[in-house]
Amino acid sequence: MTKRNRELSLEQREELLRTLNARFEKNVNRHKGLEWAKVQAKLEANTEKLWSLNEMEETGGEPDVVGHDKKTSEYIFYDCSPESPKGRRSVCYDREALESRKKYKPENNACDMATAMGIELLTEEQYRELQKLENFDMKTSSWIQTPATIRKLGGALFCDRRYDTVFVYHNGAESYYAARGFRGSLRV
Repeated sequence: MTKRNRELSLEQREELLRTLNARFEKNVNRHKGLEWAKVQAKLEANTEKLWSLNEMEETGGEPDVVGHDKKTSEYIFYDCSPESPKGRRSVCYDREALESRKKYKPENNACDMATAMGIELLTEEQYRELQKLENFDMKTSSWIQTPATIRKLGGALFCDRRYDTVFVYHNGAESYYAARGFRGSLRV
């Protein structure tokens, strides 16, 4: 993707900032002690990251601030949609898995989509952190970053929340389901 494609118009930036601000104010429990003005200043200084947040928003992720890294002074955004983002479902895990399917291939894969959006799939640790804020993926599931040892053997990991518990499961990386997508993270 060229840099030109990764820029939002002034109207798009303003609309996205309004959306993010409203979500930030509505969900203070996700980022206690953080100030929107500081987050906004950081976003306005990083237009490519703003573009990535717009991609998260456009695919149904409802990104929100979930933390602040004091060492790097970066704000951490996760997809906070109640269920796995609608625009990122029915995808297998990665390109290798997609290419291994002989028929009934999904249109895309989670790893390539995340890279194209400029975000990263959540790790298991990040997924568990997210679930401490609220209950997510009560009806859907989300692919997470999979250790190379598991992936080398053909598997991939995903998570969901059922019975008031966060579960980590495995599946063949080439599998895909209408109720499984992926959640991403972005540091700004």
